Formats: sequence, structure tokens, C-alpha cells
Amino acid sequence: MDQASVAGQMRHALRRLAKAVVVITTRHEGQRHAMTATAVSELCMEPPSMLICVNKTASLHPALQAGAHFAINILQSDHGPIAAGCSGKDKGEARFQVGDWTESVIGIPRLANAQASFVCRNVQQVGFGTHAIFIGEVDQVFVAGTVDPMIYVDGRFTKTGSDA
Repeated sequence: MDQASVAGQMRHALRRLAKAVVVITTRHEGQRHAMTATAVSELCMEPPSMLICVNKTASLHPALQAGAHFAINILQSDHGPIAAGCSGKDKGEARFQVGDWTESVIGIPRLANAQASFVCRNVQQVGFGTHAIFIGEVDQVFVAGTVDPMIYVDGRFTKTGSDA
């Protein structure tokens, strides 16, 4: 089977994989950057670390490639406007106009009322195909509210629970 066919089948199959929606944030050369993502994961507990996958065409990529540290902000189910604004609707600083944004001790913007935020020091990167994988050692963790994350599945935002 050719790669294009496999990629199409993979895209179709991945619509069945429910993932928490996050906004990845960073600061580089005085500018804040943000993007909505689902390609994030915990890596290990020793040392505490996370990984993010970012398309090389994303506006956030050059900052991360230059070594900028980052935060992973897990969105709450009612953070639809934040997810939309950071997924391409808004650009640059406009992505921070919606939401309660604050800064970590290392100067990385984070969403104050995110389900959880992981502030990471960018320690390693690996390029693969159209994306880059960035590994971050977790410097700070913040948790807020009850467990009610925004979920992305079958091409749409939803939430967990019986009233989803």
C-alpha cells in the first residue's frame, strides 16, 4: 500500500482516538506564542518530563527550535474560545486576548485556570517528517478546578461524562 493511502487510513482511524486538548505556550525574544494541540504526552517520572509534537510550519516551531522553554496547558471543557483562538483563528499576541493568562517563574505564559499546566525546560528535540518532537523537563505543575477536560475526538471538541 502506498504512503498516501496509509496516511489517509491513519487520519481516518485517528478520529477514534480521544485526546485532551491543550494549548502549548512559550516566550521567545520578548514575544508570546501559543497553539492548540493534542499531540502531547507524559514521557517519564525520572526525570519528570513531557513531550510535544509540533508541525514545522507552525508559528510556534521556530521559538521551540531555538530552545525556548514551554508550558502545556490542559484546557477545561468550557475553554472552546481559547482552543479556537489558538488553533489558527487568531495570530500572535491576539491568541492571549481570551483567557486568564499569567507567567511561570521562568517567564513562560500559562493559563491560570487550566485543568493542569506543566511548565517545561526545553531539553531535547528530534525532527521527524513534517514535525519536531520537543522534550521538556517539568519545572512546575499547576492544577485547578475539578476534572473536566476538553476532549477532541472525531473532528470535534467535546467533554467527558454522561452529559457530553
